[in-house]
Amino acid sequence: METRDLGPTGHESTVATFGAIALNWLEQEGANQMVELVLDRGVNHFDVAPTYGDAELKLGPKLRQHREEIYLGCKTQERDYDGARRKLERSLDRLGVDHIDLYQVHGLEYEEELEEITGNDGALAAFRDAKEEGLIGDIGLTSHGNPQLILDAMDRIDDLATVMFPLNPVVAAKDDDDHDYEAVLGRADEEGIGTLGIKAFAKGSWPSTEELPETDRPYANWYEPVDTPDEIRERFDFAASQGLSTVVTPGDPKLVAMVLDAATRYDGMAESEQRSLVEEARHDDSPVPEQLHH
Repeated sequence: METRDLGPTGHESTVATFGAIALNWLEQEGANQMVELVLDRGVNHFDVAPTYGDAELKLGPKLRQHREEIYLGCKTQERDYDGARRKLERSLDRLGVDHIDLYQVHGLEYEEELEEITGNDGALAAFRDAKEEGLIGDIGLTSHGNPQLILDAMDRIDDLATVMFPLNPVVAAKDDDDHDYEAVLGRADEEGIGTLGIKAFAKGSWPSTEELPETDRPYANWYEPVDTPDEIRERFDFAASQGLSTVVTPGDPKLVAMVLDAATRYDGMAESEQRSLVEEARHDDSPVPEQLHH
């Protein structure tokens, strides 16, 4: 599988990163088999979070067995120093490791959160202390929210190594500032920051719960995903062709094998095909970032 520079981390990430939230929906034996499948396909970058149910616990056994093969990303939604420190220590304990390669501010959504994170008693101070202690490697940030807020964070956090944000034909087709993730990608490229693409396989919002109750949804994703091999491959090729460092696999385990197949076969995408996909999606309803703008 193709590998790409992950910004200043010095790591060469595979073009697909395993979104380990998928393990939350599996029993331990199934989780073990999925991790082995992902590794067999050559993926070397895993991403997990304490908010993904018990995914950390289920990842732990195989992670410890294959620790040298896996570049490990984790994150926290805590915004203050003490909370971030406690959450980091909890993740290390649940995963059963003594080091996380990339520790990320998870789900930045509001300007006031950025103020708190970057304050004297904010989460970033805890991240930097942990880095000095060798508990983490580099610092990253994830957001489904306003692209301008991500740009503000890049301005204010000078040791930011990676950013994770949505990128798919639906958001690429939107012309408003709320969907201008292309600006984030461009700035990251200029500054040499690594980029992780999420929601690459989002087709749109689920129908209302009156039309389709949550228990009847065929996938665990909080958005409705594309789900045929051709659509998955098209979406993967599109995301990987935008210049991202790596594309994160979707949250439902039933979709992961198809994405791994697409990643293994990735060989670029013609610009004309990219433009066609964007035009086809121009009037689609995107689940990001509207659902997160309260």
